[in-house]
Amino acid sequence: MSREVIVVGAGVVGLSIALAAQARGLKVRVLDREGPAAGASAGNAGAFAFTDILPLASPRILRQAPKWLLDPLGPLSVPPRYAWRIAPWMWRFWRASRPSQVAASTSAQTALMRLSQEALEPHLAREGLTHMLRRDGQLQLYEGARAFRAALPGWAARRAAGIAFRHVEGDGIAALQPGLSPRFTHATFTPGWFSISDPKDYTLALAERVRARGGTIEIGEARALIPGGLRTEAGELRGRVVIAAGAFSHRLTRTAGIAIPLETERGYNTTLPEDAFDLRMQLTFGAHGFVVSKLASGLRVGGAVELGGLDLPPNWARADAMLQKAAAFLPGLRPQGGTRWMGFRPSLPDSLPAIGLLPGQDDVICAFGHGHLGLTQSVGTARIVADLLTGQAPQIDLTPFAPTRFARLA
Repeated sequence: MSREVIVVGAGVVGLSIALAAQARGLKVRVLDREGPAAGASAGNAGAFAFTDILPLASPRILRQAPKWLLDPLGPLSVPPRYAWRIAPWMWRFWRASRPSQVAASTSAQTALMRLSQEALEPHLAREGLTHMLRRDGQLQLYEGARAFRAALPGWAARRAAGIAFRHVEGDGIAALQPGLSPRFTHATFTPGWFSISDPKDYTLALAERVRARGGTIEIGEARALIPGGLRTEAGELRGRVVIAAGAFSHRLTRTAGIAIPLETERGYNTTLPEDAFDLRMQLTFGAHGFVVSKLASGLRVGGAVELGGLDLPPNWARADAMLQKAAAFLPGLRPQGGTRWMGFRPSLPDSLPAIGLLPGQDDVICAFGHGHLGLTQSVGTARIVADLLTGQAPQIDLTPFAPTRFARLA
């Protein structure tokens, strides 16, 4: 219990874990290759998407994927020069899309979402950050009755999970969000959809609180796991290790001889000036794979999935395509003056994160692979990791999240 905890990763997941460990009386050091909020934690949509219990790996996505993949600027793309590298991951994704696996993944995701939602407000209150929480809700939009009907099974699954929502049409949509194109004839409003005022500001605030409680945050590269600690570019560190390095996490597990099929959903966005449009809540254009969010830093238009790894250069045309669609869907939107961004979302084939002990390593805990739900599940993940660090039983069954479900010898 007296050994230091070394958290690799200073994104929202890693810093939430550091704070949860400190709250249990543990000494914490955070190591990150660039520093706090340098990755996806800075550029996400700012949503606590507790209603997103349906896995990306599903028959629904498999039906839509061929059409999407034909459009290089559509909701899902694979750069041709990366296709051969991602083929094994895609095969696992296909296997995870079987109905029985989808049901199991949905159940596991629901449990983690409930824990994360339950833990969020106590966490914000403890850290003095409640003022950053917004409760504006979310509106998912559909073009025509056919698209709406296709979404109904997903809403039935959410109803079974106790998630509140209501369907609206016509004038009901305009009452919630004026200024939408009339092409959107149906919508679903989820009042329990929370957001943070700005994800980068929030993550930086977490870093401040880690330091204020005596923790250290260092910029440096974790080179390899070693018995009893970690080898870095500056030398060796001794202690228990938590891997929360997002899309780079699998590079570290390989140094212990464990290959985990972590891939990168490259996400793009453009942040416009705050007065670009009178946005009342987050809007989700599911058929087009992007959202529009109102943040303290401006209006963010972003999303989509580009399965392109960590090394290819950004394809900024994807950000531009989403912005052009947003301008068509919100006729009053002023699309000028924006700042573009691209970041890496860590994704495992079954849409569930890896949370638990690294195989064969009693002192190494995995906490990565949250896909586009890192902010949403950060506090729940932190509570689970703090339980593991202090020898307590986690509040949910970790079997579906076990790193061993995909792990193999590197």
